[in-house]
Amino acid sequence: MGVSDGDRKKEGEYIMKKEPYLSLLLILFFLGGCIGQAPESAPSTRSKLTGLPIDEFFEESYRQLLLRSPEQITALGMSESFGLRNDTLNDLSDEYLRETQKLQIEILSLLHTYDRSTLTPDQQISYDVYEWLLDDMIRGHEFMYYTYPVHHFIGSYDDELVRLFTEYHTLNSREDAQDYVSRLSKVDTQVGQVIERLKLGEEAGVIPPKFIIEWTKGNLYNFINYPSLTGDGNILYTNLSEKIQEIDMDEDEKQALLDTALTEIENSIFPAFQLLIDYLDYLVSVSTFDAGVWKFPNGDAYYEYMLRHETSTDLTPEEIHQLGLSEVERIRGEMEAVFDELGYDKDLDFSDKVGKAVMYGGMYLAMDQEGRDEVVSAYETILAEVDEQLVEVFDIHPTMELIVVPELSYGGGGGYYVSGSADGTRPGAFHTGVGNSTVYKYLMPTIAYHEGIPGHHFQISIAQEQEYPLFRNDMILNGYAEGWALYAERLAWEIGMYEDNPYGNIGRLEMELLRAVRLVVDTGIHYKRWTREEAQAYMREAMGTSMHLHEVERYIVLPAQATGYKVGMIKMLELRQRARDALGDQFDIKEFHRLILMHSMPFELLDKVVDEYIAAKLEGSYTLGILSLA
Repeated sequence: MGVSDGDRKKEGEYIMKKEPYLSLLLILFFLGGCIGQAPESAPSTRSKLTGLPIDEFFEESYRQLLLRSPEQITALGMSESFGLRNDTLNDLSDEYLRETQKLQIEILSLLHTYDRSTLTPDQQISYDVYEWLLDDMIRGHEFMYYTYPVHHFIGSYDDELVRLFTEYHTLNSREDAQDYVSRLSKVDTQVGQVIERLKLGEEAGVIPPKFIIEWTKGNLYNFINYPSLTGDGNILYTNLSEKIQEIDMDEDEKQALLDTALTEIENSIFPAFQLLIDYLDYLVSVSTFDAGVWKFPNGDAYYEYMLRHETSTDLTPEEIHQLGLSEVERIRGEMEAVFDELGYDKDLDFSDKVGKAVMYGGMYLAMDQEGRDEVVSAYETILAEVDEQLVEVFDIHPTMELIVVPELSYGGGGGYYVSGSADGTRPGAFHTGVGNSTVYKYLMPTIAYHEGIPGHHFQISIAQEQEYPLFRNDMILNGYAEGWALYAERLAWEIGMYEDNPYGNIGRLEMELLRAVRLVVDTGIHYKRWTREEAQAYMREAMGTSMHLHEVERYIVLPAQATGYKVGMIKMLELRQRARDALGDQFDIKEFHRLILMHSMPFELLDKVVDEYIAAKLEGSYTLGILSLA
């Protein structure tokens, strides 16, 4: 995806959040098939799908798409229901990607054979959402080589690989352990496909900036060399060696699997990653320092596509840039008002006031286990306290458990959310950075509300629990998801969660300011052709701090993703105000939140849902869930 926010190098959300738990839409450019088994060809699925009742078509066609991504099926916890083992990896070859594109085109064509007017209201909504998703995938075919397969941030191939093995691939049985080792044996083939993708990207004129390649090389080098020069210190091995001890197996069999895993890591995976590093060495020699996608052939069209893909709106780059500038000015004004309440000298520069807030807002020192435990406990308390207050504004709540996971691999206290599995065996997880760092207390409530309750955990888990076609349970749209999470931060403020915490409120406004700055910087880089240094200079001036400058490289490798937050939040607030103005005394905030949470979809469709809801309420004919997109 999802990717999320925090003061650290690796902010999650998602993406991508696109992170690998994200929907098929968000892994559009990196969708693969099965390494280790022959997949069914895309064209042969037409006979299976033709003539099915619409509900069966929704399920079976999306199932065919998911079957082309076994890693996604593992992440969903649905391998058993698909009749699969977790022993294969995605096929990232060019040939397979093109077959997947043909399947997407075929499914959209078949969807259009159904007479929408004969469908039930719920089916009509699913039809329109599916049509939008498939159309968006197909629009992206033109730019199939325009993403960076490896980079320094969440969503890079190496990051996805580690998360697959350490989080999504559960280790509870002998079969799980065997599948784990089987997957290790296929990594070298997959890395070779990544190298091929990089070569095809180069041929298409798509090469990362020099500084991104150098940073990426460092991450990859650390992966194969830290903390040990042998495979038994690599996370892919240590994860297995720790978890296999809890499995009821003969000790000799455990050791045999561990020995095989070590052999695969040292003799197969490490050499493959070294080849990847070697190719990146070459790319450095042909790369430039140009940061934006405008440098690609037809790069402006690609960026416009990505803005629509990430925000699910038709806002232009210029409109988003200007929106960001106006929001930066507004939010800074609100921060100044809080600084005045705190008694700060009015003559101080904005940056000095921000610095004082950081100093006096409190901190944890997560330098040892005791400090890390303090951070996790504080987050758990924050989440429990807000959960108790949500009865004021919600009459819906997910059943999925939420846990707080300390992440030693990075610091700063920020975080990202990883959704629970569809089968309920893996809870939703808010990952927070506690790696030998300072964690600022004044930012923690906002991060917790965004990633957990009532943010991503609420939205994603509730969507999973609805009796919808599978694609709607699985779908995570960046603009909707990040817009809701940012809306959740403000909602917590509206119900009084910051009432006795002015520094926490400064943290909320600082994080909202960051999302507004993203609109300016992202469009600045990719539309106005700003250099990396120009983007950093604007961010430093607008934020009043250098704390978030590391984010600039994120915007460079994930064009438009960072615009989804503020655009999405503004759309959420616009929809709420529209309903409040139209309904007056009939407006019910709990009912409105239920409506939004039960209709995760592109904003152009959500607009229609809210309008129909308003009309039905005014007519006195509204029944929960009975809406259509006329």
